[in-house]
Amino acid sequence: MGVTAVLMGRRGPDELVLVRHGQSVGNIADSEARDADADRLELSARDADVELSPNGQEQARTLGRWVAGLAEEQRPDVVVSSPYRRAADTARAALGDLGIELLLDERLRERDLGLFDGLTGKGIRSRYPEEAQRRSHVGKFYYQPPSGESWADVVLRVRSLLADLREGYDGQRVWLFTHQAVIMSFRYALEGLDEEHLLDIDRTTPIPNASMTRYRKEDGGFVLQGFADDSHLTTGPAEKTDESDLGGEAPDA
Repeated sequence: MGVTAVLMGRRGPDELVLVRHGQSVGNIADSEARDADADRLELSARDADVELSPNGQEQARTLGRWVAGLAEEQRPDVVVSSPYRRAADTARAALGDLGIELLLDERLRERDLGLFDGLTGKGIRSRYPEEAQRRSHVGKFYYQPPSGESWADVVLRVRSLLADLREGYDGQRVWLFTHQAVIMSFRYALEGLDEEHLLDIDRTTPIPNASMTRYRKEDGGFVLQGFADDSHLTTGPAEKTDESDLGGEAPDA
């Protein structure tokens, strides 16, 4: 793709790979709730504890076999994951027996939807009509659900993590296992995108489960090499999926 990123200084990882977690039971519950035109997802676990679905587990195993087949100079040096179960379990499967320590960092966790957690767009509009109107006025990027986070809040987390990676992992290949909104926030921070461009990408290009978004450091910045690539899953039996994350993301959808 060759999209040039904003300058980040001469230090920092040589390669940055963002991996979305495998399909989760939450992804399935969200899709089923939307299909049923329901207000709420049928899901009892808190967001941090949502597990991979059987297909998501197979996606993670397939990714692990693919990583194990990489040449030594292509494998990750450092792996950091969201502490949320679906992301951390994907990372553990991908690491397999490579002997790489898995680090957990809460800055990679999914966006907090606050009171909207577990609700579909229909549920938000029916239970919190004034918030649906406010979100429509403020816009998706800056809107902050009650007791939750806006996309801009997630970008602040991402910028903090990037600063630490720049100082602590110079010249290394760093892989980050995380979530859909966080990956989009990395694109915003690394490429200097504006609100309109970011939301256009989000609207038109889904991020498949267990897909990879890859950057390479060049001339003090990061250059996008591939976005939302799940071609490695063709080597295994897992079904490719690109469900959005848990409900409540789009009350005007």
